[in-house]
Amino acid sequence: MNNIQVPSLASSAMLVELNISVWTGRKKDKRESKTVANQNYADKGVVSVNKMLLGDCDKLKAINELRGKIRNHIHYAMTMPWSDAGTVRLLPTMAHSDYHEQMTNAINAFQALVTEFIDDYDFAVSRAQAKLGNLFVRDDYPTAEQIRSKFGINLNYMPLPDSGDFRVDIGNEAMAQIKSDYDEFYGNQLSKAMGDVWKRMHTALANMSDKLTDSNGKKQVFRDTLVSNALSMVDLLSTCNVTGDSQMEAMRQRLESTLRGVTPEGLRDDEFLRAETKGKVDALLKTLPSLDM
Repeated sequence: MNNIQVPSLASSAMLVELNISVWTGRKKDKRESKTVANQNYADKGVVSVNKMLLGDCDKLKAINELRGKIRNHIHYAMTMPWSDAGTVRLLPTMAHSDYHEQMTNAINAFQALVTEFIDDYDFAVSRAQAKLGNLFVRDDYPTAEQIRSKFGINLNYMPLPDSGDFRVDIGNEAMAQIKSDYDEFYGNQLSKAMGDVWKRMHTALANMSDKLTDSNGKKQVFRDTLVSNALSMVDLLSTCNVTGDSQMEAMRQRLESTLRGVTPEGLRDDEFLRAETKGKVDALLKTLPSLDM
């Protein structure tokens, strides 16, 4: 890893914490779990019968699908890992405006879906009674207002502290040790964050190389996203280069040059372009840092 000016990182990145809560719509049926165990001569506790309280509810499914998209396509895609818990991520300052706009739109869409679900909740419970038959227990279902409180999105931005932010009244020796420990933690977390960028780069390029490899003389089928995913790495290497890593910037420039003028249609129709692009991509892969950094 290149030399990093730790204190200056606070001006090029921040921390962002995302928490999304949803009602699962599932509940363990203790009575049926015991019945199944007894019917199969199994020990108590080795069988668990879980009910989908609303069956295959489309509105609840839509909420869960959006939750996944918010986490994977916005939060994880536009940030880098920081805390071991995973809810706190490193957000480059350059990406903040785009991240905040996308997240705001997604949160509004999430809240709209929750409102639709709550409005339909009582009717969904009545439909569930027919679906569950004898497994239906009315006491399993909270009220609509109780359900509403189980949905939420909390988004918090936090400044990235440096070791000079400690403000405790302790001895100089203890303070020096705390700063040393924090600097080590800081460096380790930053290494993980930058390593994540390189891993994403490797995944996109390895997939591109694989799809551009002819199999038994036949071209492989690939989607247009093969090129767009690789192109997105150009922006990623720019916005996520919070340390000013010269190696990352050089890789960004090489990738941008490699993909200039390359289109999905061109790769499908032009054998020479396909072979040339694969060769350049393979060359880039060989120069990537070790992924165990």
